[in-house]
Amino acid sequence: MMKFTAQQIADQLGARVEGNPDAILSKFSKIDAGEEEGLSFLANPAYTHYIYDTKATAVLVSDDFEPSKPLTCTLIRVKDPYLAFAQLMTFYQQQRRKSGISPFAAISDKAVIGKNVYIGDFVSISEGVVIGDNCEIYPHTFIGDNVRIGHDTILHSGVKIYHECVIGNHCTFHSGAIIGADGFGFAPQEDKQYMKIPQLGNVVIEDNVDIGANTCIDRSTMGSTIIHKGVKLCNFIQIAHNCEIGENTVMAAMCGVAGSTKIGKNCLFGGQVGVNWHLNIGDNVQVAAQSAVNNSFKSGSAVFGTPAFDAKESIKCVAVYRQLPKLLERIQELEAQVEKLSK
Repeated sequence: MMKFTAQQIADQLGARVEGNPDAILSKFSKIDAGEEEGLSFLANPAYTHYIYDTKATAVLVSDDFEPSKPLTCTLIRVKDPYLAFAQLMTFYQQQRRKSGISPFAAISDKAVIGKNVYIGDFVSISEGVVIGDNCEIYPHTFIGDNVRIGHDTILHSGVKIYHECVIGNHCTFHSGAIIGADGFGFAPQEDKQYMKIPQLGNVVIEDNVDIGANTCIDRSTMGSTIIHKGVKLCNFIQIAHNCEIGENTVMAAMCGVAGSTKIGKNCLFGGQVGVNWHLNIGDNVQVAAQSAVNNSFKSGSAVFGTPAFDAKESIKCVAVYRQLPKLLERIQELEAQVEKLSK
Protein backbone atom coordinates (compact mmCIF):
# COMPACT_ATOMS: atom_id res chain seq x y z
CA MET A 1 0.00 0.00 0.00
CA MET A 2 1.25 3.46 -0.80
CA LYS A 3 1.63 5.90 2.05
CA PHE A 4 -0.98 8.56 2.71
CA THR A 5 -1.63 11.05 5.47
CA ALA A 6 -4.83 10.92 7.48
CA GLN A 7 -5.84 14.20 5.85
CA GLN A 8 -5.36 12.77 2.35
CA ILE A 9 -7.56 9.82 3.25
CA ALA A 10 -10.17 12.20 4.66
CA ASP A 11 -10.08 14.32 1.52
CA GLN A 12 -10.61 11.19 -0.60
CA LEU A 13 -13.72 10.34 1.46
CA GLY A 14 -15.03 13.85 2.05
CA ALA A 15 -14.45 13.25 5.77
CA ARG A 16 -12.93 15.23 8.63
CA VAL A 17 -9.91 14.43 10.80
CA GLU A 18 -9.89 14.56 14.57
CA GLY A 19 -6.34 14.20 15.83
CA ASN A 20 -3.12 14.31 13.80
CA PRO A 21 -3.88 15.13 10.13
CA ASP A 22 -0.25 14.32 9.21
CA ALA A 23 -0.38 10.77 10.63
CA ILE A 24 1.08 8.36 8.06
CA LEU A 25 -1.06 5.43 6.91
CA SER A 26 0.34 2.58 4.78
CA LYS A 27 -1.78 -0.50 5.53
CA PHE A 28 -5.20 -1.76 6.60
CA SER A 29 -5.54 -3.40 10.00
CA LYS A 30 -8.13 -4.86 12.37
CA ILE A 31 -9.26 -2.66 15.21
CA ASP A 32 -8.78 -5.42 17.82
CA ALA A 33 -5.06 -5.58 17.02
CA GLY A 34 -3.93 -2.73 14.82
CA GLU A 35 -0.45 -1.82 13.62
CA GLU A 36 1.69 1.25 13.36
CA GLU A 37 0.65 3.15 10.20
CA GLY A 38 -2.47 0.98 10.11
CA LEU A 39 -5.95 2.22 9.20
CA SER A 40 -8.92 0.49 10.81
CA PHE A 41 -12.64 1.16 11.19
CA LEU A 42 -15.31 0.96 13.88
CA ALA A 43 -18.79 0.07 12.62
CA ASN A 44 -20.09 -2.53 15.09
CA PRO A 45 -20.79 -1.13 18.61
CA ALA A 46 -19.69 -4.49 20.06
CA TYR A 47 -16.11 -3.61 19.04
CA THR A 48 -16.09 -0.13 20.61
CA HIS A 49 -13.91 -1.17 23.55
CA TYR A 50 -11.06 -2.05 21.18
CA ILE A 51 -10.63 1.53 20.00
CA TYR A 52 -9.16 2.59 23.34
CA ASP A 53 -6.27 0.11 23.12
CA THR A 54 -5.81 -0.36 19.36
CA LYS A 55 -2.34 0.02 17.90
CA ALA A 56 -3.84 1.35 14.65
CA THR A 57 -2.65 4.84 13.79
CA ALA A 58 -6.09 5.97 12.56
CA VAL A 59 -9.64 4.65 12.76
CA LEU A 60 -12.66 5.44 10.61
CA VAL A 61 -15.60 6.21 12.90
CA SER A 62 -19.12 7.52 12.41
CA ASP A 63 -19.88 11.22 12.69
CA ASP A 64 -21.78 10.68 15.94
CA PHE A 65 -19.15 8.55 17.72
CA GLU A 66 -18.38 9.95 21.19
CA PRO A 67 -15.36 8.40 22.97
CA SER A 68 -15.78 7.75 26.69
CA LYS A 69 -12.02 7.62 27.36
CA PRO A 70 -8.87 9.22 25.90
CA LEU A 71 -7.69 7.86 22.55
CA THR A 72 -4.20 7.40 21.14
CA CYS A 73 -5.38 7.01 17.53
CA THR A 74 -6.43 9.66 15.05
CA LEU A 75 -10.11 9.61 14.11
CA ILE A 76 -11.44 10.05 10.59
CA ARG A 77 -15.15 10.82 10.87
CA VAL A 78 -17.47 9.61 8.09
CA LYS A 79 -21.17 8.91 7.68
CA ASP A 80 -20.70 5.13 7.25
CA PRO A 81 -17.32 3.72 8.43
CA TYR A 82 -17.87 0.25 6.92
CA LEU A 83 -18.73 1.63 3.49
CA ALA A 84 -15.85 4.12 3.61
CA PHE A 85 -13.42 1.33 4.50
CA ALA A 86 -14.73 -0.74 1.57
CA GLN A 87 -14.25 2.22 -0.78
CA LEU A 88 -10.64 2.63 0.31
CA MET A 89 -9.90 -1.08 -0.09
CA THR A 90 -11.45 -1.00 -3.56
CA PHE A 91 -9.20 1.95 -4.48
CA TYR A 92 -6.18 0.01 -3.17
CA GLN A 93 -7.14 -3.05 -5.20
CA GLN A 94 -7.46 -0.95 -8.35
CA GLN A 95 -3.91 0.35 -7.89
CA ARG A 96 -2.65 -3.25 -7.89
CA ARG A 97 -4.40 -4.36 -11.10
CA LYS A 98 -2.30 -6.26 -13.62
CA SER A 99 -1.96 -5.76 -17.37
CA GLY A 100 -0.31 -7.48 -20.29
CA ILE A 101 -0.95 -10.69 -22.23
CA SER A 102 1.05 -13.83 -21.46
CA PRO A 103 2.81 -15.51 -24.42
CA PHE A 104 1.50 -18.80 -22.99
CA ALA A 105 -2.17 -17.81 -23.45
CA ALA A 106 -4.11 -19.42 -26.32
CA ILE A 107 -6.18 -16.68 -27.95
CA SER A 108 -8.19 -17.21 -31.12
CA ASP A 109 -7.40 -14.80 -33.93
CA LYS A 110 -11.17 -14.38 -34.22
CA ALA A 111 -11.47 -13.01 -30.66
CA VAL A 112 -11.66 -9.28 -29.94
CA ILE A 113 -9.65 -8.10 -26.94
CA GLY A 114 -10.14 -4.63 -25.44
CA LYS A 115 -7.58 -2.15 -24.14
CA ASN A 116 -5.49 -2.57 -20.96
CA VAL A 117 -6.50 -6.21 -20.54
CA TYR A 118 -4.54 -8.70 -18.44
CA ILE A 119 -4.52 -12.30 -19.71
CA GLY A 120 -2.47 -14.77 -17.66
CA ASP A 121 -0.62 -17.99 -18.43
CA PHE A 122 -2.55 -20.83 -20.08
CA VAL A 123 -5.76 -18.89 -20.52
CA SER A 124 -7.84 -20.24 -23.42
CA ILE A 125 -10.00 -17.77 -25.36
CA SER A 126 -12.12 -19.26 -28.14
CA GLU A 127 -13.25 -17.79 -31.45
CA GLY A 128 -15.91 -15.11 -31.49
CA VAL A 129 -15.14 -13.98 -27.96
CA VAL A 130 -15.38 -10.26 -27.20
CA ILE A 131 -13.64 -8.94 -24.08
CA GLY A 132 -14.03 -5.33 -22.95
CA ASP A 133 -11.43 -2.88 -21.69
CA ASN A 134 -9.57 -3.22 -18.38
CA CYS A 135 -10.54 -6.86 -17.76
CA GLU A 136 -8.29 -9.22 -15.79
CA ILE A 137 -8.26 -12.89 -16.76
CA TYR A 138 -6.08 -15.04 -14.54
CA PRO A 139 -4.26 -18.30 -15.42
CA HIS A 140 -6.05 -21.48 -16.51
CA THR A 141 -9.32 -19.72 -17.29
CA PHE A 142 -11.38 -21.00 -20.24
CA ILE A 143 -13.74 -18.81 -22.30
CA GLY A 144 -15.90 -20.61 -24.87
CA ASP A 145 -17.06 -19.63 -28.33
CA ASN A 146 -18.89 -16.31 -28.79
CA VAL A 147 -18.81 -15.32 -25.14
CA ARG A 148 -19.15 -11.59 -24.54
CA ILE A 149 -17.57 -9.96 -21.48
CA GLY A 150 -17.97 -6.29 -20.57
CA HIS A 151 -15.33 -3.92 -19.26
CA ASP A 152 -13.56 -3.98 -15.87
CA THR A 153 -14.53 -7.59 -15.17
CA ILE A 154 -12.21 -9.99 -13.30
CA LEU A 155 -12.02 -13.74 -13.90
CA HIS A 156 -9.81 -15.40 -11.31
CA SER A 157 -7.82 -18.54 -12.04
CA GLY A 158 -9.69 -21.60 -13.19
CA VAL A 159 -12.97 -19.92 -14.13
CA LYS A 160 -14.85 -21.64 -16.98
CA ILE A 161 -17.30 -19.69 -19.16
CA TYR A 162 -19.13 -21.92 -21.64
CA HIS A 163 -20.13 -20.87 -25.16
CA GLU A 164 -22.59 -18.07 -25.94
CA CYS A 165 -22.77 -16.72 -22.38
CA VAL A 166 -22.94 -12.97 -21.77
CA ILE A 167 -21.12 -11.27 -18.88
CA GLY A 168 -21.58 -7.62 -17.90
CA ASN A 169 -19.32 -4.86 -16.63
CA HIS A 170 -17.56 -4.67 -13.25
CA CYS A 171 -18.17 -8.33 -12.42
CA THR A 172 -15.91 -10.60 -10.37
CA PHE A 173 -15.72 -14.39 -10.73
CA HIS A 174 -13.68 -16.36 -8.21
CA SER A 175 -11.70 -19.52 -8.85
CA GLY A 176 -13.59 -22.59 -9.93
CA ALA A 177 -16.78 -20.76 -10.92
CA ILE A 178 -18.48 -22.47 -13.88
CA ILE A 179 -20.92 -20.48 -15.99
CA GLY A 180 -23.06 -22.10 -18.65
CA ALA A 181 -22.74 -25.85 -18.03
CA ASP A 182 -25.76 -27.86 -19.13
CA GLY A 183 -28.87 -27.68 -17.02
CA PHE A 184 -30.04 -30.95 -15.44
CA GLY A 185 -32.55 -31.98 -18.08
CA PHE A 186 -33.39 -35.63 -18.78
CA ALA A 187 -36.61 -37.16 -20.09
CA PRO A 188 -37.62 -40.57 -18.62
CA GLN A 189 -38.30 -43.30 -21.17
CA GLU A 190 -40.35 -46.50 -21.03
CA ASP A 191 -37.23 -48.61 -20.58
CA LYS A 192 -36.39 -46.66 -17.38
CA GLN A 193 -33.47 -44.96 -19.07
CA TYR A 194 -33.22 -41.20 -19.54
CA MET A 195 -32.85 -39.20 -22.72
CA LYS A 196 -30.77 -36.05 -22.38
CA ILE A 197 -32.62 -32.85 -23.26
CA PRO A 198 -30.26 -30.52 -25.15
CA GLN A 199 -29.64 -27.26 -23.29
CA LEU A 200 -29.67 -24.73 -26.12
CA GLY A 201 -29.88 -21.47 -24.17
CA ASN A 202 -27.22 -19.52 -22.33
CA VAL A 203 -26.46 -17.59 -19.14
CA VAL A 204 -26.75 -13.80 -18.99
CA ILE A 205 -25.01 -12.07 -16.08
CA GLU A 206 -25.58 -8.33 -15.78
CA ASP A 207 -23.31 -5.62 -14.32
CA ASN A 208 -21.72 -5.52 -10.85
CA VAL A 209 -22.27 -9.20 -10.08
CA ASP A 210 -19.92 -11.16 -7.79
CA ILE A 211 -19.72 -14.95 -8.14
CA GLY A 212 -17.96 -16.96 -5.42
CA ALA A 213 -15.51 -19.83 -5.75
CA ASN A 214 -16.87 -23.12 -7.11
CA THR A 215 -20.30 -21.64 -7.77
CA CYS A 216 -22.15 -23.05 -10.80
CA ILE A 217 -24.79 -21.34 -12.93
CA ASP A 218 -26.39 -23.61 -15.53
CA ARG A 219 -27.40 -22.57 -19.03
CA SER A 220 -31.10 -22.63 -19.89
CA THR A 221 -32.88 -25.22 -21.99
CA MET A 222 -34.13 -22.35 -24.15
CA GLY A 223 -33.74 -18.62 -23.61
CA SER A 224 -31.47 -17.53 -20.76
CA THR A 225 -30.69 -18.18 -17.14
CA ILE A 226 -30.47 -14.58 -15.88
CA ILE A 227 -28.50 -13.09 -13.00
CA HIS A 228 -29.52 -9.45 -12.76
CA LYS A 229 -27.27 -6.56 -11.81
CA GLY A 230 -25.84 -6.25 -8.33
CA VAL A 231 -26.36 -9.90 -7.34
CA LYS A 232 -23.80 -11.33 -4.90
CA LEU A 233 -23.37 -15.11 -4.74
CA CYS A 234 -21.02 -16.71 -2.22
CA ASN A 235 -19.07 -19.96 -2.64
CA PHE A 236 -20.47 -23.39 -3.57
CA ILE A 237 -23.82 -22.14 -4.85
CA GLN A 238 -25.86 -23.90 -7.54
CA ILE A 239 -28.24 -21.94 -9.76
CA ALA A 240 -30.10 -24.33 -12.07
CA HIS A 241 -31.29 -23.82 -15.64
CA ASN A 242 -33.91 -21.22 -16.55
CA CYS A 243 -33.69 -19.49 -13.16
CA GLU A 244 -33.81 -15.72 -12.74
CA ILE A 245 -32.21 -13.94 -9.78
CA GLY A 246 -33.37 -10.36 -9.21
CA GLU A 247 -31.27 -7.23 -8.72
CA ASN A 248 -29.13 -6.93 -5.60
CA THR A 249 -30.15 -10.28 -4.19
CA VAL A 250 -27.53 -11.86 -1.92
CA MET A 251 -26.97 -15.57 -1.20
CA ALA A 252 -24.56 -17.00 1.38
CA ALA A 253 -22.57 -20.17 0.78
CA MET A 254 -23.98 -23.53 -0.30
CA CYS A 255 -27.43 -22.37 -1.42
CA GLY A 256 -29.13 -24.35 -4.18
CA VAL A 257 -31.88 -23.09 -6.48
CA ALA A 258 -33.73 -25.64 -8.62
CA GLY A 259 -34.77 -25.06 -12.21
CA SER A 260 -37.15 -22.39 -13.51
CA THR A 261 -37.46 -20.59 -10.18
CA LYS A 262 -37.65 -16.80 -10.18
CA ILE A 263 -36.29 -14.83 -7.23
CA GLY A 264 -37.02 -11.13 -6.85
CA LYS A 265 -34.97 -8.06 -6.04
CA ASN A 266 -33.11 -7.30 -2.81
CA CYS A 267 -33.61 -10.75 -1.29
CA LEU A 268 -31.34 -12.15 1.43
CA PHE A 269 -30.61 -15.89 1.65
CA GLY A 270 -28.65 -17.40 4.52
CA GLY A 271 -26.26 -20.30 3.99
CA GLN A 272 -27.39 -23.77 2.87
CA VAL A 273 -30.86 -22.69 1.76
CA GLY A 274 -32.52 -25.05 -0.69
CA VAL A 275 -35.14 -23.68 -3.12
CA ASN A 276 -37.50 -25.99 -5.03
CA TRP A 277 -38.23 -25.66 -8.74
CA HIS A 278 -40.84 -23.55 -10.57
CA LEU A 279 -41.33 -21.19 -7.61
CA ASN A 280 -41.81 -17.42 -7.55
CA ILE A 281 -40.10 -15.60 -4.69
CA GLY A 282 -41.04 -11.93 -4.39
CA ASP A 283 -38.87 -8.89 -3.72
CA ASN A 284 -37.21 -8.19 -0.34
CA VAL A 285 -37.70 -11.75 0.90
CA GLN A 286 -35.45 -12.96 3.73
CA VAL A 287 -34.72 -16.67 4.10
CA ALA A 288 -32.90 -17.93 7.20
CA ALA A 289 -29.97 -20.33 6.92
CA GLN A 290 -30.66 -24.02 6.22
CA SER A 291 -34.28 -23.39 5.29
CA ALA A 292 -36.04 -25.54 2.69
CA VAL A 293 -38.17 -23.35 0.44
CA ASN A 294 -40.90 -25.52 -1.08
CA ASN A 295 -43.51 -22.82 -1.76
CA SER A 296 -43.63 -19.43 -3.43
CA PHE A 297 -43.55 -16.39 -1.13
CA LYS A 298 -44.87 -12.89 -1.62
CA SER A 299 -42.67 -9.80 -1.41
CA GLY A 300 -41.48 -8.80 2.04
CA SER A 301 -41.76 -12.28 3.56
CA ALA A 302 -39.31 -13.50 6.20
CA VAL A 303 -39.21 -17.30 6.35
CA PHE A 304 -37.39 -20.02 8.24
CA GLY A 305 -37.47 -23.77 8.71
CA THR A 306 -37.90 -27.06 6.87
CA PRO A 307 -40.25 -26.62 5.19
CA ALA A 308 -39.88 -22.84 5.35
CA PHE A 309 -42.76 -20.65 6.49
CA ASP A 310 -43.27 -17.39 8.41
CA ALA A 311 -40.13 -16.90 10.52
CA LYS A 312 -41.93 -15.76 13.69
CA GLU A 313 -44.29 -18.74 13.62
CA SER A 314 -41.44 -21.11 12.75
CA ILE A 315 -39.39 -19.92 15.74
CA LYS A 316 -42.40 -20.56 18.01
CA CYS A 317 -42.64 -24.08 16.58
CA VAL A 318 -38.96 -24.68 17.32
CA ALA A 319 -39.52 -23.57 20.90
CA VAL A 320 -42.39 -26.08 21.22
CA TYR A 321 -40.34 -28.82 19.56
CA ARG A 322 -37.64 -28.44 22.19
CA GLN A 323 -40.26 -29.07 24.87
CA LEU A 324 -41.53 -32.32 23.28
CA PRO A 325 -39.60 -34.71 25.60
CA LYS A 326 -41.13 -33.04 28.67
CA LEU A 327 -44.56 -32.94 27.05
CA LEU A 328 -44.27 -36.66 26.27
CA GLU A 329 -43.44 -37.40 29.92
CA ARG A 330 -46.49 -35.42 31.06
CA ILE A 331 -48.73 -37.24 28.59
CA GLN A 332 -47.44 -40.60 29.76
CA GLU A 333 -48.02 -39.61 33.40
CA LEU A 334 -51.56 -38.46 32.58
CA GLU A 335 -52.26 -41.70 30.69
CA ALA A 336 -51.06 -43.70 33.69
CA GLN A 337 -53.34 -41.70 36.00
CA VAL A 338 -56.32 -42.13 33.68
CA GLU A 339 -55.67 -45.89 33.47
CA LYS A 340 -55.47 -46.05 37.28
CA LEU A 341 -58.73 -44.15 37.67
CA SER A 342 -60.47 -46.31 35.09
CA LYS A 343 -59.66 -49.40 37.14
